[in-house]
Amino acid sequence: MATARVDLDRIVYLTELTGMRVEGPNGQRIGWVREAAVTPREHPRRVSRYLLGGGKTRFMVSHDQIASISLDCIRLASDRFVPYYPDQNLLLLSEDLLDQQIVDVNGRKVVRVNDVALRVVNTNGHDELWVYEVGVGLQSAFRRLFEGVLPSGTLRKMQQKIKPNSIPWEFCNIVEPDPQRRLRLLISHHRLGQLHPADLADIVEELPPASREALFETLDDKVAAEALAEIEPKIQVSILKSLDKERAADILDQMPPDSAADVLQELTDEAGEEILRDMEHLPAAEVEELLEYEEDTAGGLMNTQFIALREDATVRDALEALRGNEDFLRNLTHLFLIDEDERLVAAAPIGRLLIAREEDPLRSLAFRETPRVGDEDDLDHVIEMFDKYNLYTLPVVDEDDKLSGVITADDVISALRPQPARD
Repeated sequence: MATARVDLDRIVYLTELTGMRVEGPNGQRIGWVREAAVTPREHPRRVSRYLLGGGKTRFMVSHDQIASISLDCIRLASDRFVPYYPDQNLLLLSEDLLDQQIVDVNGRKVVRVNDVALRVVNTNGHDELWVYEVGVGLQSAFRRLFEGVLPSGTLRKMQQKIKPNSIPWEFCNIVEPDPQRRLRLLISHHRLGQLHPADLADIVEELPPASREALFETLDDKVAAEALAEIEPKIQVSILKSLDKERAADILDQMPPDSAADVLQELTDEAGEEILRDMEHLPAAEVEELLEYEEDTAGGLMNTQFIALREDATVRDALEALRGNEDFLRNLTHLFLIDEDERLVAAAPIGRLLIAREEDPLRSLAFRETPRVGDEDDLDHVIEMFDKYNLYTLPVVDEDDKLSGVITADDVISALRPQPARD
């Protein structure tokens, strides 16, 4: 069984590796390193191939042909070489990483790669290089600028005066637009899918268009829907246009009706209707109804996902309703009581369920007064109601006082936030 020992004091930077002298088993000069590559299917970190050059000749050696690695020379254990041919299974460290934008999952941001730090690992008596971290700060930029101009030893001493900024390899997410190559390189965005939708949206907005679309193609429908709802309208349109209509419909299907309506409103009528026809789970009539409202009205702000119970319901009924609507719980603060004609009677805070008995009438937990707005009321009136009554949720009723939807505090915050200029 192979054993690996990491030498904590031996770091080789990619900018030092490219151009490094290569010697054969007897010390004869072979050439120099032009490129290093990782083969993710074999090992996620280990440099598996070294592209060497001498004059116009280009050939390749495997990691198991390396005897030793120092800061200025690679010594080979074997002089068996094979010609180099481009291979989609290889992640080329210089070509695919240097100057490229990648996602720092831990820092929740997009960064540009200046250099790559490789750690020397001794495996069963021979040296290997494993990718350790990616340099994105001033120190790596300084090293990149003066590599080849100053001796490596001098450069290393000078860089110590500059604060390093790097990302461990396990927190780096590469965005590869080509789906076939993405598959070959085993590129996964599982870690991105664990971020808060707002953080993921910020990352998407920082990426160039091709990378945004590539990232969205790898996210599951639920994660993609949550992120899309947080993205600026102009970018939403760009992403949806890049996806096939069925995939776009699957993503919008996972959104609350009001968010789906907001996104569809940004598309042309024809494109929006085509996507709406392909949506299977979200009721089309519900979304179409929301599209009828002006954006700056209560109807345009409201969400139609709420829980309404009859006015004679008990706490037990309320708990059963909550168990049947887990998808609503993220933004749910109140349960609403309606009469037999579906007119709004009262609102009961969910928090009060914790101190009530199951047989208690839900009506006994409700506030004496239930502020509400009409579906045609304007944004200013909605804001005034939230401010006056310190609300988290505001019910919206039609002209007959029937409950149509609810507006939450985050809907108001989004409406108040300055919107980017549109073309």
